[in-house]
Amino acid sequence: MAARSAPSCHLRLEWVYGYRGHQCRNNLYYTAAKEIVYFVAGVGVVYSPREHRQKFYRGHSDDIISLALHPERVLVATGQVGKEPYICVWDSYTLQTISVLKDVHTHGIACLAFDLDGQRLVSVGLDSKNAVCVWDWKRGKMLSMAPGHTDRIFDISWDLYQPNKLVSCGVKHIKFWNLCGNALTPKRGVFGKTGDLQTILCLACARDELTYSGALNGDIYVWKGINLIRTIQGAHTAGIFSMNACEEGFATGGRDGCIRLWDLTFKPITVIDLRETDQGYKGLSVRSVCWRGDHILVGTQDSEIFEIVVHERNKPFLIMQGHCEGELWALAVHPTKPLAVTGSDDRSVRIWSLVDHALIARCNMEEPIRCAAVNVDGIHLALGMKDGSFTVLRVRDMTEVVHIKDRKEAIHELKYSPDGTYLAVGCNDSSVDIYGVAQRYKKFGECVGSLSFITHLDWSSDSRYLQTNDGNGKRLFYRMPGGKEVTNKEEIKGVHWASWTCVSGLEVNGIWPKYSDINDINSVDGNYIGQVLVTADDYGIVKLFRYPCLRKGAKFKKYIGHSAHVTNVRWSHDYQWVISIGGADHSVFQWKFIPERKLKDALHIAPQESLADSNTDESDSDLSDVPELDSEIEQETQLTYRRQVYKEDLPQLKEQYKEKQKSGTSKRRERAPGNSIRLHFVHGYRGYDCRSNLFYTQIGEIVYHVAAVGVIYNRQQNTQRFYLGHDDDILCLAIHPLKDYVATGQVGRDPTIHIWDTETIKPLSILKGYHQYGVCAVDFSADGKRLVSVGIDDSHTIVLWDWKKGEKLSLARGSKDKIFVVKMNPYVPDKLITAGIKHMKFWRRAGGGLIGRKGYVGTLGKNDTMMCAVYGWTEEMAFSGTSTGDVCIWRDVFLVKTVKAHDGPVFSMHALEKDGVVALWDDSFERCLKTYAIKRAALAPGSKGLLLEDNPSIRAISLGHGHILVGTKNGEILEVDKSGPITLLVQGHMEGEVWGLATHPYLPICATVSDDKTLRIWDLSPSHCMLAVRKLKKGGRCCCFSPDGKALAVGLNDGSFLMANADTLEDLVSFHHRKDIISDIRFSPGSGKYLAVASHDSFIDIYNVLSSKRVGVCKGATSYITHIDWDIRGKLLQVNTGAKEQLFFEAPRGKKQTIPSVEVEKIGWASWTSVLGLCCEGIWPVIGEVTDITASCLTSDKTVLATGDDLGFVKLFRYPSKGKFGKFKRYVAHSTHVTNVRWTYDDSMLVTLGGTDMSLMVWTNEMEGYREKRPCDSEESDIDSEEDGGYDSDVTRENETSYTIRALATNIRPMFGVKPHLQQKEPSVDERPPVSRAPPQPEKLQTNNVGKKKRPIEDLVLELVFGYRGRDCRNNVHYLNDGDDIIYHTASVGILHNVATGTQSFYQEHNDDILCLTVNQHPKFINIVATGQVGDSADMSATAPSIHIWDAMNKQTLSILRCYHSKGVCSVSFSATGKLLLSVGLDEHTITIWRWQEGAKIASRAGHNQRIFVAEFRPDSDSQFVSVGVKHVKFWTLAGRTLLSRKGLLSTLDDARMQTMLAVAFGANNLTFTGTISGDVCVWKDHILCRIVARAHNGPVFAMYTTLRDGLIVTGGKERPSKEGGAVKLWDQELRRCRAFKLETGQVTDCVRSVCRGKGKILVGTRNAEIIEVGEKNAACNILVNAHVDGPIWGLAAHPSRDFFLSAAEDGTVRLWDIADKKMLNKVNLGHAARTVCYSPEGDMVAIGMKNGEFIILLVSSLKIWGKKRDRRCAIHDIRFSPDSRFLAVGSSENSVDFYDLTLGPTLNRISYCKDIPSFVIQMDFSADSRHLQVSTGCYKRHVYEVPSGKHLMDQTAIDRITWATWTAKHKRFLGHSPHVTNIRFTSGDRHVISAGGDDCSLFVWRCVHMPH
Repeated sequence: MAARSAPSCHLRLEWVYGYRGHQCRNNLYYTAAKEIVYFVAGVGVVYSPREHRQKFYRGHSDDIISLALHPERVLVATGQVGKEPYICVWDSYTLQTISVLKDVHTHGIACLAFDLDGQRLVSVGLDSKNAVCVWDWKRGKMLSMAPGHTDRIFDISWDLYQPNKLVSCGVKHIKFWNLCGNALTPKRGVFGKTGDLQTILCLACARDELTYSGALNGDIYVWKGINLIRTIQGAHTAGIFSMNACEEGFATGGRDGCIRLWDLTFKPITVIDLRETDQGYKGLSVRSVCWRGDHILVGTQDSEIFEIVVHERNKPFLIMQGHCEGELWALAVHPTKPLAVTGSDDRSVRIWSLVDHALIARCNMEEPIRCAAVNVDGIHLALGMKDGSFTVLRVRDMTEVVHIKDRKEAIHELKYSPDGTYLAVGCNDSSVDIYGVAQRYKKFGECVGSLSFITHLDWSSDSRYLQTNDGNGKRLFYRMPGGKEVTNKEEIKGVHWASWTCVSGLEVNGIWPKYSDINDINSVDGNYIGQVLVTADDYGIVKLFRYPCLRKGAKFKKYIGHSAHVTNVRWSHDYQWVISIGGADHSVFQWKFIPERKLKDALHIAPQESLADSNTDESDSDLSDVPELDSEIEQETQLTYRRQVYKEDLPQLKEQYKEKQKSGTSKRRERAPGNSIRLHFVHGYRGYDCRSNLFYTQIGEIVYHVAAVGVIYNRQQNTQRFYLGHDDDILCLAIHPLKDYVATGQVGRDPTIHIWDTETIKPLSILKGYHQYGVCAVDFSADGKRLVSVGIDDSHTIVLWDWKKGEKLSLARGSKDKIFVVKMNPYVPDKLITAGIKHMKFWRRAGGGLIGRKGYVGTLGKNDTMMCAVYGWTEEMAFSGTSTGDVCIWRDVFLVKTVKAHDGPVFSMHALEKDGVVALWDDSFERCLKTYAIKRAALAPGSKGLLLEDNPSIRAISLGHGHILVGTKNGEILEVDKSGPITLLVQGHMEGEVWGLATHPYLPICATVSDDKTLRIWDLSPSHCMLAVRKLKKGGRCCCFSPDGKALAVGLNDGSFLMANADTLEDLVSFHHRKDIISDIRFSPGSGKYLAVASHDSFIDIYNVLSSKRVGVCKGATSYITHIDWDIRGKLLQVNTGAKEQLFFEAPRGKKQTIPSVEVEKIGWASWTSVLGLCCEGIWPVIGEVTDITASCLTSDKTVLATGDDLGFVKLFRYPSKGKFGKFKRYVAHSTHVTNVRWTYDDSMLVTLGGTDMSLMVWTNEMEGYREKRPCDSEESDIDSEEDGGYDSDVTRENETSYTIRALATNIRPMFGVKPHLQQKEPSVDERPPVSRAPPQPEKLQTNNVGKKKRPIEDLVLELVFGYRGRDCRNNVHYLNDGDDIIYHTASVGILHNVATGTQSFYQEHNDDILCLTVNQHPKFINIVATGQVGDSADMSATAPSIHIWDAMNKQTLSILRCYHSKGVCSVSFSATGKLLLSVGLDEHTITIWRWQEGAKIASRAGHNQRIFVAEFRPDSDSQFVSVGVKHVKFWTLAGRTLLSRKGLLSTLDDARMQTMLAVAFGANNLTFTGTISGDVCVWKDHILCRIVARAHNGPVFAMYTTLRDGLIVTGGKERPSKEGGAVKLWDQELRRCRAFKLETGQVTDCVRSVCRGKGKILVGTRNAEIIEVGEKNAACNILVNAHVDGPIWGLAAHPSRDFFLSAAEDGTVRLWDIADKKMLNKVNLGHAARTVCYSPEGDMVAIGMKNGEFIILLVSSLKIWGKKRDRRCAIHDIRFSPDSRFLAVGSSENSVDFYDLTLGPTLNRISYCKDIPSFVIQMDFSADSRHLQVSTGCYKRHVYEVPSGKHLMDQTAIDRITWATWTAKHKRFLGHSPHVTNIRFTSGDRHVISAGGDDCSLFVWRCVHMPH
């Protein structure tokens, strides 16, 4: 039926009228070829003014809203809106897509800009964070991303004079960005007093850090750096929308309709006011300008494009116009001339010439226009208005004829009758009025049958009938001109309609999809002559159908270009063109119609290149004549690879179940068994649903796959080696063209592709992250560097990889139907083909996307299903094999010819097939050179088995080594010699589940029976072949040898069973007593007198073998029987059922017995295959609800139980396995269900069967003492043992620390009242924050501006820091420069400390606490340091956690890595080459690897479910590293972009337990040392624990260091100093001997947190914040750095005359510091936390206030206590001596100030106190005459009191006269501390400022820089 196929004619876009001027800016440019590039709707337009010609770029799927021109001016980048918007970079000359950038932005792409050399592109999204993203656009790779701003960003630009700098602007902001590493860091522009904070609309960068920007008020703001330096006022009178820089200067355009030109220094050159020119009009607004030489391009808000020649600036040339903003609905075509009329909500009606492509008339009406019609004679033009009126104009001069308003609602449709006498007017109030034309439009009639608004009208050819459509989808008919409704169907039948624009009606049924809402097709127009119909719908699509088109869901051709609604579509009068108009994009598209006869000549109309989704396929397929699918292919397309449970999800599932099961696991569990098994041989090959998966390696081995195993088969030795890295079915395999590398893709939720080496069987790279459910095809490129893969998700995603790096290069959606093959072009690495169901596509890479073109069949053939494809010997040539046995030959995308090759589908080509014939063709498929029939007769004598049938379907072919390798659907691999003989190498069962398995009682053979209706005997000895096969009438599920091995019983699926001779497989006897499947069959032991037969209908029949009679039936099971076992005497049967019952029956009568579970194991069982009962309780996994144990088998010595389960695991348990969740060894090789497991008679091998993978696997059993350790033993049991390795307060503290971030820090003290500094305006830099009596709340700190901004008063330079973060960090002190310098950190500064002089220099770029530090050891990266900091969420903004890599000597930042670690970075480590950096997060404990120089994240993965403390690269590796943490040690490998991990294995040592590991060090030969919480050190070989160094320390081993030059290892731990022990020990390379060092710190316990070894010295950092250098020879200790141990440091006092100061802290110490000598002079332990200190005016005494309310006075000279007193119970906040040294004032949090008279001596009796203080006291100041005291309190109030009476002074005038001796709380912002700065003081003479930190326990000394007077 013809209507079902798509029409064979075609539309070609010829012209677009319009330009997008609304809501866009800067979107109009000259290209290098002097063409003009812009966009409208979803089309990029390249217009050549010289030839008046347009070219179109149509790679977008929705409205384009942004455009940028590459600096070379040929390439264009455009960005679109949409849910998943993308950016296209395309060539303006060829219109080819060069690159597609996607998967990052949402909503839309607002701005784009190229950098100076055009390598990078920046984009800004429309999402809520206005994300800014930088791309390497050629590779399609995102380099960096950050949230842009909280409000819209309007423009962004690269600074063309400074690399890595960008500027963005928008609503009320301008931001200056710096790109370093992967971090984009913004600084907000400071408006200051120079200009108003306002919206900036556009910008341009100039030399010398200058930026010019256009503001909303028409001023131009000029920026230097980030500061506004001047404004050019009144540059325009309204907002400046566009600014364009060129060689001559700058051009700006604004809302005032003016263009201004400026020179390079922004001096005005000239003004062009477009409103004043002859083309101008009031309200003209400029949105885009481009100045090139003497031409200026201008784009306006109202969709016009002007070109201005500079010297004739008052005559702008209008080169493009379109409708303005407002929907566009009205369209009519002239009946005799090539003219189109449009009318819009912008109230204009326009007439376009379709020949000249120009606007020839325009008229503005009073009302928005909704429809239009031209009378037959072409004289009158009728327009229907939105207000219900209609107007008639003369076409000639647009003068009005009549204006009639009879209705109140919009007129949506009107049409003149074909004889020109009437006008029908359809209104939204559901009526149609008929007017007479000649009678000056008098109303003749009215049609009122509709209940909804009128959408379409058509007249009959004789003008006697009218048909209407309304909003309900109803179609009604009326008699004209009266308007009576016609209900008689017969009357209408013969009517011929003059036009067809209705959307409902028989003739257009086919335009509706099968299941569609009736309103989404807006317009239709029929072309009777060409028998085509064109439609317009809400999705921006114009479609061509055949006309008439009767059946729903007809095929069509579709054309995209419009963005959203296409509101109307019409044929021109002579059917040459189609005109379509867009509603929202208000553009007019003119399409050229190319009829069928012309198409033949026009092969150049290759299918439209489009990135739009592949639903284009619906259109062009010809379903009517596709041959029926071949049955095999049909089957294959229905295969689904979905799993209920994916193996990736097991860990999470286990965690969930563990939560539920917490209580039940207290019992000690059995250890895993000592035996292990190793895969030895696999019988099987996956041919039934895979193809081209069989290859020769270069040394002639054969590589293929089955189940989850990659197999390398050596045909000379008949042995196999295995790649076991996959954990589920492998679906495809490809071999590297140059090396013996193989790529295999598997099933999985996030399926992986492994690339592995066939020689070493090690993975080289693992690719994942872009497919779903599975990978069904892979192929290497000709150079072997790239790999392409196809997924089995719904859209069959195609991904192109750089497999060594593991990077995704490009991605595209392939097709809705299954893709069978993908092939890379051997000549051009960027091209590939895919073939599949009704599908042949040719792809080429474009950046991050792939662009596909469908094979163009033309008249040569049909869209057939392609089963295989290869490339020929040129890049244009390709061959494909179809499902009908043809071979198609393609050139480029065109089918050249087809050759009949086979009778069945062609499944495989090596440049093959269901008819079982291999055909060898010459290279152009001209003639067939030779055919090989695969027949039994042709089998050579050396074959390893038997061919099941002649001419099996062939699925894989490979040439090489003088042979042809053939894989068949039946799971056989054959080798065909070129001369003809065929050798069978490997075989397995055919499709169908395999369940039945039996091993022979005394020979190494086994029998299997399968749903493929065969019974097979296999040899397990070294010959590894199938000995015999027999076809059965039905499939079978079980089999069993008799005890003498002579008979074989087989149970079939129809309820019958048979006994056959075990040697000849001939029938002995058969029975058919049951209807359901026979599920298990067993001979009784001994003589084999009885045979028990279990069936799925819940019965077990017992037969007497000799008499062949049924002697008993066992009844009583409630469900189907799964397993049966005999006892040794042959008297008792043990039975398992599907309802998990364990039952016992007496033989032979079948009486049910009840046996207590305790007795069961005492009975001697002849075999044990039961999965229930006490003895095997432990074999059920934690997630028993999701998975089932299908089979088990016990060795004959009753020690090891093997089980198989639904997830494809084979496990070994110790028997009996009592108690839940026994420990086991687990092996993965099968993919899904393991249906059966059996030990051979002598337990030397285990045979396992895979249900759906049809493979028989043979494993060798390795006894306990025998084997060397192999990595395939993964000995994890399901629940990690809960025994913990000890407890230590320091470890717990570190594990539970939650790090506050500045951004979220709260006030330390609870304040109330209004903060004085909360004022409304933003303070400029010059203004100090107003002096407030209270310390300002720590606020979100800006970037570090220490030493950058010159302040008029003075500046502070950081000179000294007393502090080291040892309490919760580790390995953070290192030597640099051969031990001259040390580097460490505290708070947010990195400190380089010179050992000899004590001078320090600082790295201050971090904006929050540093948590970890490491030094690059590679000589190429000398003195390179990495530091990681805390942060809040991982949103890539400036407060996100980050890692800085910097040069320790010059403090230059080399790279900043913003992390996805959400709370902070707790460990960093460089790789051996220094190029990679490893980081560990505090969040979900993720591990990430970076290429730090590029800022590129290579790989990331969750490391563990609990805290990871340290992860370090092996010192000799770039791919191996080790992580340690809470009950965790893992050994990692980086393969490509994937991290593989192995847990440390403990079981080799008795009673070894997994403890919390704290530190790691390395030795030669893959040795690893880990320090534990108990003080032991574990020594690991590979990932296996080989010994324990017991009690290496008495407490936790916190730090370990490997010396690279001699391999010696330093350990540091927590211990009490004793005679022999020490907290630091130096060990030999293998940790056998050691030497201990004592740290002479005087502490009770030493807790070492960091160790490092240099030349003859060991550097130690301690928990007590000391850094100590220990000499190796003399063990002398030199303390380099001292600091407070615990914060906050509240008390701070500077000596009145010398450069000393005191600090007092929570750790109960007061310390005296010397600034000049840069060291601590003394410390006093007070035993309680100290809160405040103060010097007396002479500096001879010190007063200290304590947290417990006590205060102490010390003499400075001796530090002896002079006196102490405790009058208060809670903390003392401030303590002050009066200036005359007479009084001491003590302020506390009890809202009081006490006065003491010091002249009365050390008794310290209180003489008075101040009353009615409203809140706690914060600070106090004496007046200069010691008569008054002012107090600041927690409610921000200042009170003045008299001294010593304590009377409250209220008189304000008196207060104003007082001179104060001191004035505290003068604050200014500077950075370095963690969240809280607790105190700050000037030293004597204001030479220094000292600041004390809260959480960071650090003291910062800043040098004051005074401005010269």
